[in-house]
Amino acid sequence: MNLPYRDTKPIGAPDFYFAINATFRFILNRFGIPGLRRYWTELGTHYYAPVSERWKQGLPAVAGYWREFFAAEPGAEVVVTLDDKVTLEVKVCPAFRHLRAHGREVVPCFCEHCHYISAAIGEPAGIKVEIEGGNGSCRQVFSK
Repeated sequence: MNLPYRDTKPIGAPDFYFAINATFRFILNRFGIPGLRRYWTELGTHYYAPVSERWKQGLPAVAGYWREFFAAEPGAEVVVTLDDKVTLEVKVCPAFRHLRAHGREVVPCFCEHCHYISAAIGEPAGIKVEIEGGNGSCRQVFSK
C-alpha cells in the first residue's frame, strides 16, 4: 500500500469505526458541533498534510489516493472515476455497514466528517469537494 501516511496493514480493522463514532460523540457532547467541526478540520489540516501534498500533483493523485484508501477499508463498496474531476460513488460506506451490523447508534452528524476533513486536505492543494447524500451512501466530487 502506498498511502502517504504510516499505515502498513493490508486492510483496516473494522472495529476502528466503533472508536471514531465514540470519539465523534464525545467531542460533540463536550464541545458541540462547532468543536467537532474544528476537530475534523484540524485533523484534515495536520494529520492528513501528507495527503494534501500528494493532491498538489493533480486530480490523478486524488483518484489514486481514494482508490488505495478504499481498498484498505473493510466492507467498502466504492467506485472511483477520473475525468475532469474525481467522483466517488460510495455505494456502501464501510463505517455505516459495520456500525449498523453491530447495532451501534451512528452519531447523527457522522457523515459531515467526510466534508470537513476532505475540504481541509484539499484547500492547500487547490481541490474542492462537494458531497451529496449520506446515511451510508453518497457521491463525493473533487475538482480543481
